[in-house]
Amino acid sequence: MSINLALDNSVVLVTGGVRGVGAGISRVFLEAGATVVACARRNSPEPIEFGDRRLEFESCDVRDPNAVAALVDRIVARHGQLDTVVNNAGGAPFALAADASANFHSKIIELNLLAPLLVSQAANAVMQSQQTGGSIVMISSVSGRRPSPGTAAYGAAKAGIDSLVSSLAVEWAPKVRINSIVVGLVETEASHLHYGDSAGVAAVAETVPLGRMAQPADIGRCAAFLASPLASYISGSTLTVHGGGERPAFLAAAEQHLASSNKE
Repeated sequence: MSINLALDNSVVLVTGGVRGVGAGISRVFLEAGATVVACARRNSPEPIEFGDRRLEFESCDVRDPNAVAALVDRIVARHGQLDTVVNNAGGAPFALAADASANFHSKIIELNLLAPLLVSQAANAVMQSQQTGGSIVMISSVSGRRPSPGTAAYGAAKAGIDSLVSSLAVEWAPKVRINSIVVGLVETEASHLHYGDSAGVAAVAETVPLGRMAQPADIGRCAAFLASPLASYISGSTLTVHGGGERPAFLAAAEQHLASSNKE
């Protein structure tokens, strides 16, 4: 049974929407009938299409306030509206906090916390003037809720995103709804950079209670739901999408100890 998300007349901006999780989000909104504009600093390696609809691409550095304002202006000039923003752009390379420079930490916070705020501000200015308002979805991470060794600044930024959502949901209501998706492990074309070869990816997937990592489309479907009229009374919330989370380390230690004891 299919569910109509009533997004076929909406205009959606997905930041970082041409690769990995962002590409999955863009595809889901295209499939739902929306006009989708994706921005990134680099072009998409291949066009993203669904039927006769194609993703619109805009080059933009979301850390630049002037570039962000110009991007939103172009979207509104072209389509007359902006209904949904999915703030997906972000990420961080591995770097131990004690070794990383102050500039490195600053850049990570800028990309993962300040940039989504900039994009949201520009979108809110448009949405407040629209009769139907709008919806903003932040892509957050479990790194903001548990230790994030090697990506400490990134985890702190994502914790900030979740706090930001709760505040903006109050400030910008009732015209604009804003929520975050707390994302766990996702299998993308770049998974090998984090987990090694296919065997490494499979081994990591086995640690997830549902037995697999998320696919980008899993995150996209959650974003589309939060943007849709089905979620019209949801704002200031976080939707955790992590396949059940992570098995506690003490369980593995206990099981290993029991197995060792039984062999003695």
